[in-house]
Amino acid sequence: MFTFKTAPSAQKHAGARSSCAPGTVRVSMSSASGRSQSAVLPSVLTFLVIVASGGLLMMIEKGMLSRVEAPGPRAMGRRLHTPRDVGSSQEDVDLQVSRDIRNRTIKAMCSQRNMPHDIWSLQPAQRRTLLQHILVNDQYGFLYCYVPKVACSNWKRVLKVLSGALENVKVNIKMNHKSDLVFLGSLKPDEIKYRLKHYFKFMFVREPMARLLSAYRNKFGEIQSYQKKYGVEIIKRYRKGYKKNSKIAGDDVTYDEFVRYLVDEDVEKMNEHWMPMYNLCQPCAVPYNFIGSYENLERDAEV
Repeated sequence: MFTFKTAPSAQKHAGARSSCAPGTVRVSMSSASGRSQSAVLPSVLTFLVIVASGGLLMMIEKGMLSRVEAPGPRAMGRRLHTPRDVGSSQEDVDLQVSRDIRNRTIKAMCSQRNMPHDIWSLQPAQRRTLLQHILVNDQYGFLYCYVPKVACSNWKRVLKVLSGALENVKVNIKMNHKSDLVFLGSLKPDEIKYRLKHYFKFMFVREPMARLLSAYRNKFGEIQSYQKKYGVEIIKRYRKGYKKNSKIAGDDVTYDEFVRYLVDEDVEKMNEHWMPMYNLCQPCAVPYNFIGSYENLERDAEV
């Protein structure tokens, strides 16, 4: 489980925004949905969309793991941290090794490439997107960068429980993704700098194609506003045989049409539900303390 301890200096630097009692809060959560089924799409477009929308995080991990040997008991001159030193199963150790490799690989790749190394060196639009996706909890001193379609609704419920806005994460109400949440972008620059320096920072990632497929099924299969806003435009652009001025509802967009739309779209202008994870959370500009994976959500949430 994530264990959040009250940050003693948080109220001093920004004022209390939470009504939770001080101390330690333990919140467990599990994935709201099962593993997505694999989609076999043997086309050049599929490869392109992985590149365009996969996000640097998962691509780095998948591209580098084959070339990185699992570290021994000591890695980089230090003892490898394991959450359960006593009685840890081999599965626990393997999971921790995988996390350690992921984090060190991301840091290594970010240092080698011409990437921004703090949020102030980002382009204004990039910084605005990032700050709109980092949620703040001052009482327990942490920042969470949410990625849509990576269990972010569950994590938002956790934050609302910690702030006292909800009784528990199982409350069956429609999620308001803006209310009772503090976004880093709502704070002043010096307040942002303080939190980025002193708070625990984490995010979760997901296999890119599974995330895209989840967004496609949800937004174009269930939500009429997305069908009207995006579906109609996608059909007009990419459907063969589409006749101008013909009536379309936008509720029958094919996955191939959706992929072609993503390949042509400007990444910085994409909807957050299919914008690449890297662009949302900028892991080279923000030194995250922990990056978990949706595929191991329940286990990673226990750290």
